[in-house]
Amino acid sequence: MKKILIVDDEEKLRGLMARVIKLEGFEVIEAGDIKTAWKKLDQSDIDVVLCDVKLPDGNGVEFSKALKEKYPLLEMILLTAYGNIPDGVQAIKNGAFDYITKGDDNNKIIPLLYKAIEKTELNRRVVSLEKQLGERRSFDAIIGKSKNLLACIDLARRVAPTDTTVLLLGETGTGKEVFAQSIHQASNRCKKSFVAINCSAFGKDLLESEMFGHKAGAFTGAVRDKKGLFEEANNGTIFLDEIGELAPELQAKLLRVLESGEFIKIGETHPTKVNVRVIAATHRDLPKQIEAGEFRSDLFYRLSVFQITLPALRERTVDIGALANSFATQFALKTNKKITALSPDFIHALEKNSWNGNIRELKNVIERSVILTDGPVLDIESLPFEMQHPRQESGKNMSAFSLASSEKLHLQKVLNYTNGNKAEAARLLEIGIATLYRKIDEYKL
Repeated sequence: MKKILIVDDEEKLRGLMARVIKLEGFEVIEAGDIKTAWKKLDQSDIDVVLCDVKLPDGNGVEFSKALKEKYPLLEMILLTAYGNIPDGVQAIKNGAFDYITKGDDNNKIIPLLYKAIEKTELNRRVVSLEKQLGERRSFDAIIGKSKNLLACIDLARRVAPTDTTVLLLGETGTGKEVFAQSIHQASNRCKKSFVAINCSAFGKDLLESEMFGHKAGAFTGAVRDKKGLFEEANNGTIFLDEIGELAPELQAKLLRVLESGEFIKIGETHPTKVNVRVIAATHRDLPKQIEAGEFRSDLFYRLSVFQITLPALRERTVDIGALANSFATQFALKTNKKITALSPDFIHALEKNSWNGNIRELKNVIERSVILTDGPVLDIESLPFEMQHPRQESGKNMSAFSLASSEKLHLQKVLNYTNGNKAEAARLLEIGIATLYRKIDEYKL
């Protein structure tokens, strides 16, 4: 039940208003002055305050400012016997929901109450969603208890409160952007923008425009001024994924930003100043790229002030079960299915896989399993065929060029293509089903 606090020193009028509001199904709490109102606010979870402007111990307009500072999610409607424009303007500036005149506007009170309650509920939902988003992007949202992962989290926690540039290393799909978001969320810049860009997703010219912006007329198609992502991230954090793919010209421009905090937009002649924290990531071996002349050594030293190397999933198999459970819950909600458990065989098969695509690959596999599963338990049958039957070497020592080796490889590919459907595989191979079973047994597929 929604709670309404009425603050008015006229007891009869307050009582009449309380009876009318109770008829709408609201719980009403009364106070005759501001001092009592504060006590009621501290004791109850109030949704909306209806308050007179002239009170024995203060002014309702001034009270509205103090109320919004202490309880910013609440809404307040001010009532006055003698309305005047300056008070009304100030009340709205102080955060009051509305300012109405007693008597003349009595018929507006109930509709206004409903609107104010909607606003209070919206305020609370926004705060709840922001909290959930913050938790989702915080270090607590990173799933896993393996020693190598916890060591990375510890390093990231230590560097997060600083403005130090961070270089995240590791294979593709190990969760570098999740770490970047968590570092940003734990930093003093968390209230500002977090902007991410994949440096391998654009050509050189387009990437320069995306990162640094351009002036209208700088090139064909530039019909208006455009802010770059560095400007969008001003006072916040920019995450440069796949930094090893950056063209040499852009490496020089990025180096200038890191050294001086300024850059020149395409088509501009004067520099733009920004205050941005840079977090970069790559799966490439940057020292080798430096030796090959593909990456600037001075940029590398600026980016790698603080390095964190994230472990591959196969190096933290103890975390696979927890990750799989989390993804299963996520996709069950998305597909409106009730998944209550993952079978031991299912988890064991996941732990035996090599996971060359790391967490990203695991996530895709779990999504597929949830879609294919009809019951409440994810079982091994919902996994791709090659995960149900990992490739084993036969008793024979087959060379890569032997006929048997080629036949075994071809059989495996066809079975993968049919998702383990042996009748369909036999049809495609143009052999009998019995022959297929014999060869599966022979090659231990």
